[in-house]
Amino acid sequence: MQLPEFRNEPFTDFSRPENRTAFAAALAQIEKGLGKHRPCWIAGEAVTDRPGRVERRDPGDTDRLIATFPQCNVEDAERAVQAAHAAFAAWSQVPATERVRIHVEAARRMRERKHLFSALLVYEAGKSWVEADCDTAEAIDFLEYYARHMLRLAGPQPITPHPVEKNEMVYIPLGVGAVIPPWNFPLAIMVGMTSAALVTGNTVVLKPAEPTPTIAAMFVELMYEVGVPKPALNFITGPGRIVGEHVVNHRLTRFISFTGSKEVGLHLFERSAKVQPGQIWMKRLVAEMGGKDSILVDKDCNLDAAVEAVVASAFGYQGQKCSACSRAVVHTAVYDEFLRRMLPKVQAIRVGHPRSPETYMGPVINEASAKKILEYIDVGKKEGRLLAGGGRAEGKGHYIQPTVFADVAPTARLSQEEIFGPVLAVIRVKDFEEGLQVVNNTEYGLTGSVYTDVPAHKAEARRRFHVGNLYINRKCTGALVGVHPFGGFNMSGTDSKAGGPDYLLLFLQAKSISEKPL
Repeated sequence: MQLPEFRNEPFTDFSRPENRTAFAAALAQIEKGLGKHRPCWIAGEAVTDRPGRVERRDPGDTDRLIATFPQCNVEDAERAVQAAHAAFAAWSQVPATERVRIHVEAARRMRERKHLFSALLVYEAGKSWVEADCDTAEAIDFLEYYARHMLRLAGPQPITPHPVEKNEMVYIPLGVGAVIPPWNFPLAIMVGMTSAALVTGNTVVLKPAEPTPTIAAMFVELMYEVGVPKPALNFITGPGRIVGEHVVNHRLTRFISFTGSKEVGLHLFERSAKVQPGQIWMKRLVAEMGGKDSILVDKDCNLDAAVEAVVASAFGYQGQKCSACSRAVVHTAVYDEFLRRMLPKVQAIRVGHPRSPETYMGPVINEASAKKILEYIDVGKKEGRLLAGGGRAEGKGHYIQPTVFADVAPTARLSQEEIFGPVLAVIRVKDFEEGLQVVNNTEYGLTGSVYTDVPAHKAEARRRFHVGNLYINRKCTGALVGVHPFGGFNMSGTDSKAGGPDYLLLFLQAKSISEKPL
């Protein structure tokens, strides 16, 4: 089987009138279909009736109902794991070329419906047109990229020849996977995690993030449409502490693929290490957790470019990215000028409902998140000098003003704890050496960026800036599949490198086979 060389999905150019018209039409089409009760899928059957319902509302207009889902229970979670386990025998034996074909076809159909997927992200996840389009493009990339790497792993593997024996090494799937994606990239990361498990021959129990089940349901239905057997991909909604916990703890669950907070990730780390009665393997955990990411601004750099990068990285998608710049670490020689140039750009950010093409910042995901961010803003008012924002923004949803604090100490809570919102701490350092010490002073190690024109400083950052994704003279968000394999160190997770050439190996195990002629 031959596939064209992988190329990243192009982003939509919304400066073109025809693209704006097409996206507006998609928004209208999606809006007409909102408010329905949607099923879960367990053992190939639609599950609709349960005593409780999971309700999802538009975070930018809480009067708008996105969808409802059945609130699954422990019995549902048990049945989902059992169904995935039963389906593994057949799905794992489907030729890799057929699994690859299914994923390439899924990418093709998602590409055809790109604006519909993106429009749903606008309403359910509060993403701007541009952020939603990037999310969908990345989902398409994951489908295409992992399909190609599965072909590579399904072929002959390089091993040392033996003069007498015939030897080979093959990769085989693991078994049932619990896939627990985040709400901030509810299409791209969910698709990447699920497709990596399926294309390698595993079966899946997908438990979407509680704020964003509808976009996950849309993807699951697409995968059924292109040929994934329904029992191989089970879809359950409900409280993570109930249904998610049951799937994670189950003796038949072979691996856990998780993206989310440090706290939940560490809990899963602990639970995955507990061997259940009847369990015959050690569970594998693939975890991408939080970040406290910095952009280090040297005195000799393109200051305007650094300002643009900090604003984009800090306030894109309301700062709700594990890669978001929450700390600008700025050399004292350019500190005041950096602030002078940055503040007008922050104050010009338009906050509103993301269905408007003019909106740059939409709502944060829910009220609990808004309250947490506002609590951190109150902390910041004691730890730094408030320069912009500092409260809620107008609107019928969960809107927070883009907020900037200056003169924050490197050890302050605002500098150390992940906020996951539109809050930027600006830290003054006396020189580049102190800057490197500050950017490395948290428990995380996900992304970071350095702006400098000094070759020696670039080299020093390459050696000592301890993050999984380091960018030089570029913003610290916006990793591209295949271009920037993504995953971090320390409390940022298991450095899983999603969208990289080694990622699928996390969902496979190697088997060596030797034959000696008689």
